[in-house]
Amino acid sequence: MKLEAPFTRPSLKEALDAWKKLLAERGFATDIIWIFAENLCVEKSRAGQGGFRFGFQTRFTPPSEDALDMAFAHFSESDKPVVFYRLGERSGKSVCTLLCDSWFEHRSDADGFLHRDEWRVLFYTGQKDEIEEVTDLTRWLRRVKRGRAFHDLDFCMAMEAIDEIKIYGRVLVPYERLAAAMLGRLRRFLGQPA
Repeated sequence: MKLEAPFTRPSLKEALDAWKKLLAERGFATDIIWIFAENLCVEKSRAGQGGFRFGFQTRFTPPSEDALDMAFAHFSESDKPVVFYRLGERSGKSVCTLLCDSWFEHRSDADGFLHRDEWRVLFYTGQKDEIEEVTDLTRWLRRVKRGRAFHDLDFCMAMEAIDEIKIYGRVLVPYERLAAAMLGRLRRFLGQPA
């Protein structure tokens, strides 16, 4: 049995200060566009067979102003690593997301992850790549949602989960989502407000 080293999560401000300092040290923009699962746009790559490319959008599903605070607070309740992850740069800003899962427990410096073990936080600054901002609704609607290998970005917070935290005080489990949807349909069928 592996014993976990004790850790204390930082405040979001402390973590952001450390993140921006690291970005600046590595020559990346410290102005940040924060994105969530609904903002990712994964498309089949035209360059290689079976490959994928990542883009983002904030036009069709813009994150709420408190989304980052809520995602960090929710992830901080877990004992899993929280990851500040930079996807690339767009218009002089770093495009970043927050991730959390045991998937990252064995990621190392060789993989590009900088550890802050006392916080149980990892930082991934990525490459000096430009990331495309998708503004075409058709492309975003046709994005790949299934049928590809797992990627680090599969562990980012969904805005749907943030809405559930706001409404119910926690993230719902799948059967609760199904029950809520069915209850809404039943209310509409009976002519009651949903």
